[in-house]
Amino acid sequence: MTTMSTLHTHVDGPLGPMLLVGHLADGGRFVLRSLSLEGQKGGAVVQDDWTHAPEAFEEVAGQLAAYFDGRRDRFDLPCAQGGTEFQRRVWRALEEIPYGTTVSYGEIARRVGVTGAGVRAVGTAIGRNPLLVVRPCHRVIGADGSLRGYAAGLERKERLLGLEGALAAPAR
Repeated sequence: MTTMSTLHTHVDGPLGPMLLVGHLADGGRFVLRSLSLEGQKGGAVVQDDWTHAPEAFEEVAGQLAAYFDGRRDRFDLPCAQGGTEFQRRVWRALEEIPYGTTVSYGEIARRVGVTGAGVRAVGTAIGRNPLLVVRPCHRVIGADGSLRGYAAGLERKERLLGLEGALAAPAR
């Protein structure tokens, strides 16, 4: 088994500095593991043994720039799996939410086959999404149309939804 070196860089964007974390998989293929925003709850923190390698993130940075400029509505990046099987099911449901639209937490729960109290577990899984912006958890809102729960802050969620033309309600 190959030892994977963790790579990182920072990229500026309209939401503030973004910490990108990834690694080279077998065969030298780059895989994105995390995109965190400054001040994000549960966001990645650079470790001493990580390697600063901005060149490894050129494609990620280019796609992010195109998204923020309104020239891209989907990301096509190799991303690490991570998470539990349940989290991966929820995260796949997030990836299916079209650009410029929103869905409720309850709708995501329905899509992954969860009912009742399980909606809270869906919210927790969404909150542990390691790929903010790339995996569009910002498109999930309250059943009443209110903005709820975004690890990087509701003002950033509101900004992302505004960028996509999907702003359902002002942040409360």
